Amino acid sequence: MLFVQMKEKNMKEKRTMNNILSCLEGVRTVIIAGHTRPDGDCVGACMGLWHYLRDNYPEIEADVRLEPVPESYKVIAGVEQIIGSYEDDKVYDLFIALDASDKGRLAGAQKYFDTAKHRICIDHHISNPGYADENMIVSDASSTCEVLTGLMAMEAISYDAAVALYIGIICDTGVFKYSNTSRHTMDMAGCLMEKGIPYSDLIDDVFYRKSYKQNKILGYALQKCRLVLDNRMIVCVLERPELDRLGAGHGDLEGIIDQLRLTRDIEVALLASASDTEANTYKFSMRSNHFVDVAAVAGKFGGGGHVRAAGFSAVGDINEIYHTAEALIKEQLDTCTME
Repeated sequence: MLFVQMKEKNMKEKRTMNNILSCLEGVRTVIIAGHTRPDGDCVGACMGLWHYLRDNYPEIEADVRLEPVPESYKVIAGVEQIIGSYEDDKVYDLFIALDASDKGRLAGAQKYFDTAKHRICIDHHISNPGYADENMIVSDASSTCEVLTGLMAMEAISYDAAVALYIGIICDTGVFKYSNTSRHTMDMAGCLMEKGIPYSDLIDDVFYRKSYKQNKILGYALQKCRLVLDNRMIVCVLERPELDRLGAGHGDLEGIIDQLRLTRDIEVALLASASDTEANTYKFSMRSNHFVDVAAVAGKFGGGGHVRAAGFSAVGDINEIYHTAEALIKEQLDTCTME
């Protein structure tokens, strides 16, 4: 068996896993897709499963469809095979949604979800309502890549698949620093390391190695950031003219929010940046260190994520959007202070 059963908590989850496995029977065409603005877990999960299917199910024709992949994830083999357009009307036997907490997050791939003969969702977001025909939502997992690694037969995971899955795990755990890291997370990462992957180099490539331009942008952001809410929150807002002057695209902002989060004595970090494709649209990334639920804040704007790491996109006046988000964060900070 090329997919294995996890140690599920109840029989319902076991039945769900069996249903997912049975979906591969007789399948010839598969689309693998994740959420809009793909991050490391999304890209890693999609490419990890793509390699796994190619290696072990040669009769299946698998496509990965994602929006542009940030430069730091291009160390994953096969990313050049990702289809970035959604203009054709291909109908797939099976749609596998990975790391997408709701159908709307699939962006342009929704059309293939709607026409696919069968649909599977594998995810770890607690807010996922289970929108596919078969759903495997493991909300206490650190990442979708952790879930996938546990489902796959270890002996059937190739080197390239292991690289992709490992990158996904380190991205959603902040290299095992975030509170979502568990014993199971470490076990799965350890199994992937045993495939001979250059895990130290991968961490450097994804988290620390930056271009000269990215270092300049990071420096600018650190100069511009400010402390608010009695120094409990650090904020940086990057407008379109600034980003244009710096020559910065969305992928060049990777890592800024994580550096802001490390500021001593703050609880919340917030980075707002103008979209490089849509007018009056801003992407908000948030991180918290101990008690603020930033996913709850993001949810008020139609976004999502995790308790300590979340984000959303919004259209409108940046000052109004920001002050609304700040007020929601302040409510939580004040409540925690009183307690």
